[in-house]
Amino acid sequence: MPSLTELVRAHTDLDDADVDWLTRLMADWQIIADLSFADLVLWLRDGDDRGFWAGGQMRPTTGPTALVDDVVGTFVPAGRRRMLDKAWEQQRLIREGDPEWSDDVPVRVEVVPVRRGDRVIALIMRNTNLLGVRTPSRLELAYVQTASDLAQMISHGHFPPEGQRSEDADAPRVGDGFMRVDASGRVTYASPNALSVYRRLGHQGDLAGLVLGDLTRELVPARRRQDEETLSAVLGGRAPRAAEVTTDGASVIVRSIPLLPRGERIGALILLRDVTDLRRRERELMTKDATIREIHHRVKNNLQTVAALLRLQARRIDVPEAKWALEEAVRRVGSIAIVHETLSQAVAEHVEFDEIADRLARMVSDVSATGHRVEIRREGSFGDLSSEVATALAMVVTEVLQNAVEHGYPTDEDQVASADDAVEPATGLIVLSVRQVRDRLEVEVVDDGVGLPDGFDLVGSTNLGLSIVRTLVESELGGHITMGAAPDGRGTRVVIDVPLD
Repeated sequence: MPSLTELVRAHTDLDDADVDWLTRLMADWQIIADLSFADLVLWLRDGDDRGFWAGGQMRPTTGPTALVDDVVGTFVPAGRRRMLDKAWEQQRLIREGDPEWSDDVPVRVEVVPVRRGDRVIALIMRNTNLLGVRTPSRLELAYVQTASDLAQMISHGHFPPEGQRSEDADAPRVGDGFMRVDASGRVTYASPNALSVYRRLGHQGDLAGLVLGDLTRELVPARRRQDEETLSAVLGGRAPRAAEVTTDGASVIVRSIPLLPRGERIGALILLRDVTDLRRRERELMTKDATIREIHHRVKNNLQTVAALLRLQARRIDVPEAKWALEEAVRRVGSIAIVHETLSQAVAEHVEFDEIADRLARMVSDVSATGHRVEIRREGSFGDLSSEVATALAMVVTEVLQNAVEHGYPTDEDQVASADDAVEPATGLIVLSVRQVRDRLEVEVVDDGVGLPDGFDLVGSTNLGLSIVRTLVESELGGHITMGAAPDGRGTRVVIDVPLD
């Protein structure tokens, strides 16, 4: 199904400002469809005046649909729908007395010109299903009258107001609570749901005849009125915006749409939504997120304490093998602590792993026991990873990089035994490459060191670091790892392939 922008660019002469006007109108036209009990179709005039293109469609939630099929993207030649032609030529609202018939359903059709400034840029066709029509209730009469006022505003270029949108997930809809106030802000009609919302705020009795702003100020404690000016403008129906009204036990979103059917404000449409439970769940989620971040922070602190104790113990040991084993443990604990530190600062349980990988690379270089200068360079991006994947992958990346530094390049003793002391060792290069292919993550570590020993077998290797890597990649991450010679024949190449899901 083509979008509004695509249809405009392909078939009309409308400019970007016109498209923005229509986009803001369509952001609010669910309200118009619900108040009208009618399907709405936006018709765009063809750039060559050959007819009209259907640019948008909205069905009501308050009544039966009159249009079973989707019509967006369809073309109606000039002369096919007389009401469209007439509304475009005369640039006024067109109503027909006799209903049309669609799929054995009587449908009342009205066409409203959409005016922006001094031009009509589109048409809205309202299609009302008349099947089962009965005597309307006070609620239905209030709905239809308000819809008529909004239609007049559209045809005179007074709707939508600048900057007003209702695309937020918690924006109130017609069925949540509907009120009309007059020009002085006094309630002329309130739906049953609107009454229920105000009873939640603490009001008892009817709302009709009360000044909504004065009543709300009596119900809302002064300490909870964040913006008195905005609240007064919204409740008085003077400003096309929304505000949140909060008491100690309830939260309500109030949205005002001033009604100016002929240019002068006669009152306003007020929509209400009780969001008490929604705000409570949001607070619970915020508390949960804060708790999770605090847990990660404490885990990081505990891991750093463990690393400090191991480092202290290593300094007191004279056996080189034991000292080196403790230093290896410090590095592994440190890699996990980096992940938890990042998670403690994140809003969600996902982390940007590039920063972690760069910190791990610096840590490996800092604790390297070789005298060879080694540069570790990252190419590509890991992207956002879940905490479970990030923790295991951090260990894997650390071990692979550490293994490349330790075994890929000679130590100081090796250099002295095999080369002239006056020769400065060259700088080694380890490239950490990463790319995402569909739903998998491919990590490649290539060094330009001495390469693997003859007869090397990853499966049969007794190296503790490689054993940890194999276990994490295959068991924890559900992936696989391969090791072999680098593509140019010099150094070692490690490839890790893990699923992202």
